[in-house]
Order: sequence, then C-alpha cells, then structure tokens
Amino acid sequence: MRATTLTVVVAATLALPLAANAAEDAVEIPAPAVDASVAESGMAKAILAGGCFWGVQAVFQHTEGVVNAVSGYAGGGLANPTYGQVTSGLTGHAESVEITYDPSVITYGKLLQIFFSVAHDPTQLNRQGPDVGTQYRSAIYTVTDEQKDVAAAYVAQLDEAGVYPKPIVTELAPLAAFYPAEDYHQDYATLHPDQPYIVWNDLPKIVNLRTMFPDVWRETPKLVFAENAT
Repeated sequence: MRATTLTVVVAATLALPLAANAAEDAVEIPAPAVDASVAESGMAKAILAGGCFWGVQAVFQHTEGVVNAVSGYAGGGLANPTYGQVTSGLTGHAESVEITYDPSVITYGKLLQIFFSVAHDPTQLNRQGPDVGTQYRSAIYTVTDEQKDVAAAYVAQLDEAGVYPKPIVTELAPLAAFYPAEDYHQDYATLHPDQPYIVWNDLPKIVNLRTMFPDVWRETPKLVFAENAT
C-alpha cells in the first residue's frame, strides 16, 4: 500500500462512528503553559516513546512542520540493538520515534501536546494498549535542557489540571542515543493500512489528529522512504 491508500482509509475511518474503530479515546488537553523558544531557522529533534512505534510514527508523519519521523530504539544500554533484542525486554530500550521538525512551524510543546493527547495514553505503565513490556513504556528523551524544562513543566501542568483519571507515568530522561529500527518498520502504517493491528490501534490516532489538531494536520504523510509514497 502507499500514502494515497492510507489517506483513503483514514477518510473512510472518519466516516465511521468513533466507538466502532477506536481502541482508546483521545483526550482533549490544554496547550503547554511553558514552551520552547521559536527558532527562525534550522531543524530540531524530539525523541518520544509511546508504545508500538508504528502508530506514533504515523501520527507525526501527518503533522505539519515535521520533516522526518523515524522509528527506532532509545533508553537502553545496548548499542545498535535489533528488533528481536528490544522485544525481549532485556536491553532497556523503548520503541521510540525520532522526530525532526522545523521550530519555526511547530513548537516542541505542540509536539508534546499531540503526543499526550492522540499519540498514546501516558498513564499506562510499561504497556500501551495490547502491547505489554518496558519496551512499550511512555517516555520523553530530551535533547536539550530547554526540552527537559518544557516536558517536566507540561507533565506537572497536566497532572495538576487532572485531565487524566490516573497520574502520568511518562519517563523523562536525557537522550543517550537513538538507533533507527530496521527498514521494514519504517512507514509501516502507510504500507499496511488494512492490517487489523493498524486498523484498530493506529488509524484512530491519525483520525484523532485530523479532528483535534486541524491547524497542524497534513493530509499526505512525510515518509522516511520516498518510494513508499508513490
């Protein structure tokens, strides 16, 4: 399947009652009171973990201002881990997404708002939906001190506001290293929009992004491999 096929599937999903296709409801949350400074030029990176990286990658590939979103591994001690090693739960890594974005178009805080609202449930400890294990934990791996301050302030803000029925359990840690996942994991939701796992767990996230964040919605995803868009 290609990007155009995913767009058609998302459009069809939008026409269905949300309860019929969404594994988890998105949560409407306030924007961060503290955000990163707006850069006039240059790219920045954000590394986020929120369960299986297929869905998180897809959400940010549809987000305006994101120039690349790569599935991979972060938070563990083993260099260049394989998918099999990470899924064993023994390497300490979390399935993560490295987001390269344009801070003049979208801020770090806006990325976190999308992450906490539609990309995953930050109150689930060491799991996300049907996926269980520390490799599916919620985590933010910060690249700069400013990112650390923004993320910590936003978690505190959301907890204080009581927007979730349970406390946020998202791990906040400085990034040690990010390792891209194998090629077959990249653009996975676009390539397999009819797979039951994608239909149930990931397409609703894309639908929720379009519905709840129309100001940053991008119809055609920005894919890792250009050939997947043809």
